[in-house]
Amino acid sequence: MHDIEPHYNWRNLYTADQDELSPFYGTEYSEFEFTNRIYNYLIHPQWDDFGSQTMFIKILFCDYESGYTIIEMIGEWNDLLYNDIMLFKRNIIELLIENGINRFILIGENVLNFHPSDDCYYEEWFDEIDDGWICMMNFRPHVLEEFVECGIDSFMIWGEEMDQINWRTHQPNLLYQKIEMMVPKLLN
Repeated sequence: MHDIEPHYNWRNLYTADQDELSPFYGTEYSEFEFTNRIYNYLIHPQWDDFGSQTMFIKILFCDYESGYTIIEMIGEWNDLLYNDIMLFKRNIIELLIENGINRFILIGENVLNFHPSDDCYYEEWFDEIDDGWICMMNFRPHVLEEFVECGIDSFMIWGEEMDQINWRTHQPNLLYQKIEMMVPKLLN
């Protein structure tokens, strides 16, 4: 896992450590010192710690004018034991919402498992973004099945058509535009 880096091709457009509105503003990263881990596995030092023991994120892009963010995730999403959604919501999402973000693109190809608890924080997040949305891209099928089984799917959108987008080859604004065009169809 230590060689899985967050997407870095947009660093010339945005870095959370340089964004004064970001929860990671001023963070200094090491290229060589591996200190974060998920269970016994070291992870790349470019991932950001938001308080979870099993999941790390990287805010890849934020556009406050357009009101969207793209966040990549890695690890195990564990609401049951560690209440990851509470930490994610309180430490990251609320600050982004306060600064005008109401459309969230979560990239989860490196989320290995999901362990649900209840849907309270998901519902709260959904209620706070008014006409916004939460989109999940490239999550593994068994992770999405868990979201459906516990009813969290009513607060988030995803779809096969969206997962077929090679998001790494797009600029953030083009990726956002493609997803925004798909959202009405996926909501129906």
